[in-house]
Amino acid sequence: MAPNGAETTLRIGLIIYGSLNIISGSYLYDRMLVEYLQAQGDTVEIIPMPWRGYANNLFDNWLPPLPNRLRTLNVDLLLQDELNHPSLFWLNPSLARQRRYPIISIVHHLRSSEAHPPLSMQLYRWVEKNYLHTVDGYVFNSQTTQKAVIELAGADAAERPGLVAHPAADHLPAPTPALLTNYIPLRCEKNGPLRILFVGNVIERKGLHMLLKALATLPAAEWKLDVVGSLTVDEEYVERIQQQIDQDRLRDQVSLIGAVSNETLCKHYLHANVLAVPSYEGFGIVYLEAMRFGIPVIGLMAGGAREIITPEENGFLVPPNDHASLAHYIQQLNSDRGLLERMSMAAIHTYAAQPTWEQSCAT
Repeated sequence: MAPNGAETTLRIGLIIYGSLNIISGSYLYDRMLVEYLQAQGDTVEIIPMPWRGYANNLFDNWLPPLPNRLRTLNVDLLLQDELNHPSLFWLNPSLARQRRYPIISIVHHLRSSEAHPPLSMQLYRWVEKNYLHTVDGYVFNSQTTQKAVIELAGADAAERPGLVAHPAADHLPAPTPALLTNYIPLRCEKNGPLRILFVGNVIERKGLHMLLKALATLPAAEWKLDVVGSLTVDEEYVERIQQQIDQDRLRDQVSLIGAVSNETLCKHYLHANVLAVPSYEGFGIVYLEAMRFGIPVIGLMAGGAREIITPEENGFLVPPNDHASLAHYIQQLNSDRGLLERMSMAAIHTYAAQPTWEQSCAT
């Protein structure tokens, strides 16, 4: 409380690329945090920056607009989405003596945790490591992300204040657990192909090509795949996906739906048997969204999926680029609908044990 008895409120800045309305897990996380802070009475000033490509954004550190704005920024605290690190790795320390506010980085996952060509990886690691040394503290979306930051930035990062605030999934409307408990056995009955759902922007990092490669080895009558997510973020990759679908003659089994509203997404979750998104994720909000609807999940052994998915209980974990294991688990769920039902029930319990957005933001 303030001395006069009024509640203390803060002026907070948040640096992001683009708009909070961008559809992705990291932007959802930032958006829910902003809504929570505003509900507490804090003032949040969004500082949007254009994404112009990694190399071009490096020059933001020296071009006048951003340094001038941060030099005169009137806030008590500056939050920086770590995705913006190319634009800030040099600028943050250059303003250290001029700014009067602490900087906290919201770390969803590290760029250097993804797969890149060796020379590019050297640059990415150097820039990201230097950025992580320039902030006063961290908010991590998972223990996995926290560990990755400490491994990259060393003891210096480990000694700085940091907390883990897991994402939630209660931003989506969903049936009550009681209704799902009655509905899931009907959904799991083997009266047709296994309904597989992929949710995420159709970009290479998300691994849709790996999923399609796995499905191409299975009998066509055994599965259907719905792909829900933007088809415009990386149109070159989408074209390669289209070619892969045609070459493997999967057109009748695969539906590229594109971006949808939350209401439509919920309908896809309701009708799906399994979610398969074999990508490196700092946490993986879509995994939790699916489990809210009683859907078992197939994710990657690498990354934060391990904090949500318990193999053989509520889903499966596959090694990177192991399409054979992915195909095996999909076939197993299709042939053993009793296992599918048990995993579906376990998924509901996993979701129920997770915090809500309000609880997480209050951490």
